[in-house]
Amino acid sequence: MIELDGLTKRYGEKMAVNNLTFTVRPGIVTGFLGPNGAGKSTTMRMMLGLDNPSAGAVRIDGRHYSQLKDPLKRIGALLDAKAVHGGRSAFHHLLCLAQSNGIPRARVGEVLDTVGLTAVARKKAKGFSLGMGQRLGIAGALLGDPEILMFDEPVNGLDPEGIHWIRNLMKSLAGQGRTVFVSSHLMSEMALTAGHLVVIGQGRLLADTSMSDFIRRNSRSYVRLRSPERERLLDVLHRAGVTVAAAGDGALEVDGTAAEELGELAASHRIVLHELSPQQASLEEAFMRLTAESVEYHAHADHTVRADHPDRPGTPPPGRAPGWGEAWDAGRQRREGA
Repeated sequence: MIELDGLTKRYGEKMAVNNLTFTVRPGIVTGFLGPNGAGKSTTMRMMLGLDNPSAGAVRIDGRHYSQLKDPLKRIGALLDAKAVHGGRSAFHHLLCLAQSNGIPRARVGEVLDTVGLTAVARKKAKGFSLGMGQRLGIAGALLGDPEILMFDEPVNGLDPEGIHWIRNLMKSLAGQGRTVFVSSHLMSEMALTAGHLVVIGQGRLLADTSMSDFIRRNSRSYVRLRSPERERLLDVLHRAGVTVAAAGDGALEVDGTAAEELGELAASHRIVLHELSPQQASLEEAFMRLTAESVEYHAHADHTVRADHPDRPGTPPPGRAPGWGEAWDAGRQRREGA
């Protein structure tokens, strides 16, 4: 179990993490979400004692990370897959970690096999692809067979087979009663993997709840209805006091009434339904809605060069330096004002 109590981190005037308090519990995959710059990486670094908090504390099974006698046997982490000596082979990278933590040599071969790197165990890490580097980082996290695991963007560089593998691995680890804490920007993967969510924005806690509750609270849920007897269905719904909205494709949308109740209502009036489908927003939609006010970096579509006006400010064309558009605009304003 990982416990954060008032965790705070300042960098001069910048408040990177602001009074975070939450608990990561065993037996379930906990997703850690937030926009870029929200403080996720800083939080995870403080969990592992790589950064010191300005205030508050983190406890790993009741202790600070620095108090753990054999840390890799208690908590395994993948924060940066590139943090590997490029001149070492995958085998010797893991062997070094094993020897420094009192882990048997045989365990190196086991985790290499688990992550699918046995065939390249003797190859130097500097020649690894991004996906292979991710697998090596995951092997390092698994090396001590710890009860707590942390992964920061674990699917970076992985192909579809690798993504499917790491998804099932995290679920399996949680199913064994381990604590699994994972940060990712891939909402579709998080929706398939995590059962609980911790969401932060600008360093503050925004949500600490189950996946289903998070989506329900931060999105609109409704039921779609389609019928060849649309007008009669509308009359029946209105008489029953059901609020109905028309969808663009001719379907009807109903808020606040269960699909089962609507189906029974239609059946009792012998109305044929071609569609009766509960609709719920995706995790991505719910996340965007909750964090809209916490996004620090915004991109603007109008800052690109338009094909019909190639002389508009934006991405510089070949041979022109950055800033050419602003300079062109300034010159135009001078010419027009002259």
